[in-house]
Amino acid sequence: MREVFEELVTAWREGKSTAVGTVVSTFRSAPRPAGAAMLVTDDERAVGSVSGGCVEGAVYELGQQVLSDGSPMLQRYGVSDDDAFAVGLTCGGILDVFVERIDPASFPELDEVAESVATEEPVAFATVVAHPDPARVGARLVIWPDRHAGTLGSSRADDAVIDDARGLLVSGRTATLHYGPEGQRRGEGMDVFVNSFEPPPRMLVFGAIDFAAAMARLGVFLGYRVTVCDARQVFATNSRFPDADEVIVDWPHRYLAAEVEAGRIDQRTVITVLTHDPKFDVPVLQEALRMDVAYVGAMGSRRTHDDRLARLREVGVTDEELSRLASPIGLDLGARTPEETAVSIAAEMIQLRWGGKGSRLSDVEGPIHAASPMVVR
Repeated sequence: MREVFEELVTAWREGKSTAVGTVVSTFRSAPRPAGAAMLVTDDERAVGSVSGGCVEGAVYELGQQVLSDGSPMLQRYGVSDDDAFAVGLTCGGILDVFVERIDPASFPELDEVAESVATEEPVAFATVVAHPDPARVGARLVIWPDRHAGTLGSSRADDAVIDDARGLLVSGRTATLHYGPEGQRRGEGMDVFVNSFEPPPRMLVFGAIDFAAAMARLGVFLGYRVTVCDARQVFATNSRFPDADEVIVDWPHRYLAAEVEAGRIDQRTVITVLTHDPKFDVPVLQEALRMDVAYVGAMGSRRTHDDRLARLREVGVTDEELSRLASPIGLDLGARTPEETAVSIAAEMIQLRWGGKGSRLSDVEGPIHAASPMVVR
């Protein structure tokens, strides 16, 4: 949704109606994740993508219909459809796409949501995409950590979804939740799609070296908010790291501890330690390996790695904590240049996030995409 959100808000502020098709569930080798969105504007333009090209034409036609009559629709596209080859996913996946009309009347809170997104205040909106009562389909709640607006049709359903949506918001997840018709924890009939807008995940790059510049550039490309930190002021400069969101001059372990204390480190944070200098590496890794973060990796040769492990054990880091360390950092891609090394590191992060094996796809049988962890049942 983020890639089309600004255009949606612009149309809303101009009083225009827009049809929004959102991927709410995926199965097998679907090419786009839950939350991917496509707009159909009132001047007949298509913006964004739900499948990388496989079903956009069909979604566009459905969007025009929804713009015309205002009735939201949940449509499944995939190889199970009778017309699979014409509008289905030739790659073999299945998508559930929810198409709704959004304008100031149907989504009065959108301007406030946009303000929250702009200021990086976490916010989510939960939409009923399936319900035995057709009048409840399209009902929406907007959820912030400390407040909410709207209703899904009953206080019981609202309470259940608010509680679950805040849990998703903390971890930065977008998901489809399943309930009984009135929000019962056991039962089925009501499906609610929760679209989370949390601040971008953070990438902390410790060590102001040439590899760090490449890592910062790739981190920004992947959607991270990138911080480069080094205690050496002569190296930690904005001119050397123009792609980073911020460059900090501080001892890495001291900066990391302060960020934790300020509540700016979460389960999505990735940490790369690239200095391969024990006076920097050991203190910051001692901090990082005891945190609940997505990834901790450290650069260095195997000899450096063995020496680093010994030093970390000397300062009390346990074997269980050490098992979380990716070192030597990255996947075995045969990387040589800083840019290739950054790709290797990013590949390892992606592998660990999604449970991939890091093998060549041509050598692997079965679905290309692992089962998405973003659908909660």
